[in-house]
Formats: sequence, structure tokens, C-alpha cells
Amino acid sequence: MNAIFCDHRNMNLISDIAAIRYPLPLPGSVTPADLYFDACEQAEHLRIEEAERLEAASDGLDADPLLLALEDAKARKAEADAEIRRLLAYGREFHGARPYRLESLAQSSGMTVSGIRTAYGSDEVKDVEHAVRREPNRRIAKSSTRGGP
Repeated sequence: MNAIFCDHRNMNLISDIAAIRYPLPLPGSVTPADLYFDACEQAEHLRIEEAERLEAASDGLDADPLLLALEDAKARKAEADAEIRRLLAYGREFHGARPYRLESLAQSSGMTVSGIRTAYGSDEVKDVEHAVRREPNRRIAKSSTRGGP
């Protein structure tokens, strides 16, 4: 095992990464005052779990914990982007008698109207069709997307 992953600095690094990933709520912030203590306790619990997971992963892979955390964040971002594309496909191709308006979807997704038109393709439509167990309201001839939102 590489010595860098056993020293005190590495434990601080892992603790810092866990704190960044699961920050404590600020007093008077979104958390109601009567739930503040519980929210802090939950964040501390999540920090401990994240630190243990990150320590085990970095030791097992002999890898830098910060780089592992960045790779994990990148994977979560890619999954979120894929989910956005599936939700857009649902809103345009499966919802009700009329699709959601492009402007509404653009505003809620942080994309442009033209971006909505190209954000999803037949792969996402097939994924939604499988998830909701019904065919889209209209068949699209769009090809699969290669990018994200």
C-alpha cells in the first residue's frame, strides 16, 4: 500500500472532501429551526459514510481520494444529464394530449429552446417507453443524441 494514503494529511483530505460533498446547513438557512439539529446530524452521518467509502476506495485502488471524488462527481453529473434528457423526452413525447411547451422545458432545465429540440433522441424515447410502459404520443424520427444538456 502506498504510504501517502495512510498519513494524517490524507485523512484530512478525505474528511475535507466529505465535508464539501455533504455541507452542514447554515443556521437560519433553508432548514427550519426545529429541524436544524437533525439536518446537522444527518449531514455528519453522511460525511462519515462518505469518508469511509472514499478511504476504502482509495486504499483498494491505491488512488488519490480527490481524483476519485472528482470521477464520482463526473459520473453523477453524467447520470443527471441522462435523466434530464429522459425527462425532456417524456415531456415532449409522452405527456398528455399535447407536449409540454419548449419554453417551459427550457426554463426548467436551464437549456435553450433550440437545445431542447436536440437534447434527446430515439434512445431516450425508448428508455422512457420502457420505463412508463407505453408508446409515445407520436413517433419521432430523431436519431440518438451524442451529447448532453
